[in-house]
Amino acid sequence: MGTVPALDPDFPKSRLYHALERVAQTDAGRWFAIHVSARVDPLLLRLTGGRGGTFPQAKLVLLTVPGRRSGEPRTSPLLYFTEGDDVILIASSYGREKHPAWYHNLVAHPECDLRVGHHGGRYRAQQVTDEPERRRLYDRAHALYSGYAGYEERAGVAGRRIPVMRLTPLDG
Repeated sequence: MGTVPALDPDFPKSRLYHALERVAQTDAGRWFAIHVSARVDPLLLRLTGGRGGTFPQAKLVLLTVPGRRSGEPRTSPLLYFTEGDDVILIASSYGREKHPAWYHNLVAHPECDLRVGHHGGRYRAQQVTDEPERRRLYDRAHALYSGYAGYEERAGVAGRRIPVMRLTPLDG
């Protein structure tokens, strides 16, 4: 078990990664991510041991957290990167007007499960509220996926500040 595998957002990216990253930033790519990938990727990632989703070049973590109202487990596939053993998640919601449901669930229930293939464990989430630290982490996320810049712009127009979450392992 252990922790989620380390992921440096500055890892070298292939031409295919960059091409798919550009597609993901189009209206059609964004629609596909919201309406197809978010629903299909949890199953694909479980079936392939974390190796294959709808954007196989992207490294995704499966976040499972109780729903804030229902208490039922909810699983979301998310881009992530690490700092030491901590996992960093960006609650961008593709730049939409509202925060994603998984963010609200984490605020209500900070203890969650993170999985990448057969690796992962229990984590405790905390929102990064210190603005210089939040900005530093958001800039690092932009190195992982350049679309975060557009998401930030789109969310800002709607008056939303995108939260950054730091998840610390609970498992020894």
